[in-house]
Amino acid sequence: MLSLSITKRFPGFTLDVAWEADDPVVVLFGPSGAGKTLTLQCLAGLVKPDRGRIALNGRVLFEGATETNLPPRSRRLGYVFQGYALFPHLTVEENVQFGLKGRPRAERRERARLVLERLALTGLEGRYPRELSGGQQQRVALGRALAPDPDLLLLDEPLSALDAPLRRQLREELGLVIREWGKATVLVTHDLAEAYQLADRIVVYEGGQVLQAAPKSELLWQPTSERVARLIGVRNLLCGTVLKATPEIIQLHWRDQTLEAVNSPSRLFLPPPGTLLPFFVRPEYVRLIRKDRAGVDPDHHMNLMDGLVVGDLDQGTAWTLLFRLNAPGEGSQGAYDLEIEVPKLVYEILDMARDRRWQVSIHRGSIQVLPSE
Repeated sequence: MLSLSITKRFPGFTLDVAWEADDPVVVLFGPSGAGKTLTLQCLAGLVKPDRGRIALNGRVLFEGATETNLPPRSRRLGYVFQGYALFPHLTVEENVQFGLKGRPRAERRERARLVLERLALTGLEGRYPRELSGGQQQRVALGRALAPDPDLLLLDEPLSALDAPLRRQLREELGLVIREWGKATVLVTHDLAEAYQLADRIVVYEGGQVLQAAPKSELLWQPTSERVARLIGVRNLLCGTVLKATPEIIQLHWRDQTLEAVNSPSRLFLPPPGTLLPFFVRPEYVRLIRKDRAGVDPDHHMNLMDGLVVGDLDQGTAWTLLFRLNAPGEGSQGAYDLEIEVPKLVYEILDMARDRRWQVSIHRGSIQVLPSE
């Protein structure tokens, strides 16, 4: 269990965060300058908070009230810096042994051998960082952090310096290494795909504060605010006016339509009529009504709307359709109201490049209503 509640003030910026986690991999996610790396530095003992408390598995690393502040070497943490920060004048083996100073030479060499073997780096012991590929450098940096057998692994933007294809490849390798070693990990990133692929729990940062901390599946479906939804890249983030709210359903007026959504039992709220509420619909959950089928099934096709496809984007295996309702006024997202995602095969079968007028439906359970801020 890792628990953290700290404040650190600088001119023009204050970090004031609190969260705890008992998950294998925690990702600190948010824009640059949100305080993620500063949190990691406080965890590692490289920066001393002004006040607060940090505890790992019941062991206090920092507590302002009792003036407890363990030095970095006593915290039993492994740290992989942004860009890896390998020592260029040391070989692979020497880099991995760096965190084992103070131990007998034979023990250092045996531990380094075992780590290099597990990370598939055998045969590269005598090479220097400049002679390694990006993936090999990443594994050496991980090996250096893991060699002392830390209680917690800290990773600061470990893939940020790489180009997109290599980043995707090494993201998969990094995930495998983390899971194989079974070390509790805190990873910093501003890449949403990286966060979702590697995390068990995501802590969303903005402006030195934590906006939400939740398992990644919960965060995807139940962001606690419109701010969080925007930060995690929610599409079709819209706003409607409450017509009616009961413990079971919420009715919204939006773009000359009446939409019905399920009221979430996990955060039940009854906003009064006239309240402006943000809501979102994932693009893959907007359903096209096929024209070659007789009639509309009311049990499956709810919140029916008519409109026109005013644009489309080829995503390779899928198409994103930009759909505008047959309603007066500007679209909710500028030139359009909804993004709709359909598989490439469906796009081709339905001849959607030519046929642009469609009726769509949204199941009431697919409309996620957010609390008003």
